[in-house]
Amino acid sequence: MARTLRVLVQLMGWSCVAIGLFHVVAGNAAIPGAEHAGTTVDSWGRFMGASFTGYGLAWLWAARQHPVPATAVRWLAAVFLLGGIGRLLSLALHGWPQWFQIALSVIELGLPPVYFWLADADERATRAARAAGSGAAQARETAASTAHESGS
Repeated sequence: MARTLRVLVQLMGWSCVAIGLFHVVAGNAAIPGAEHAGTTVDSWGRFMGASFTGYGLAWLWAARQHPVPATAVRWLAAVFLLGGIGRLLSLALHGWPQWFQIALSVIELGLPPVYFWLADADERATRAARAAGSGAAQARETAASTAHESGS
């Protein structure tokens, strides 16, 4: 589970960085159905692309921590879920978007529960490894102490 969490966190980070940079570089062309939306939308899209790049870097930061911090994963997943909820709000107010936006909505609503479920997997694995390590160390100390006492 800890390995799965680390891989998913890295995948999310690199995906967000790539998508964000694509939006910075391509502007309106990066948004299906908005290729000719105008300069205001282009400016907003490029800004949001930079923000999404930063969001991806936050995921990558979390992936590089040992253990992967559950609190960071939960907050980052909550932000992603909020994006999916925003898409649902748009759907309710304005109708169905372009098909690719629907696919993104499914990901944005479906993936956060997986992250919430796995969030503390690495922390739990680290605690278990430390407990097993300290238990073995205590056993070695007890054995050494017993051997020393019987030899005295």
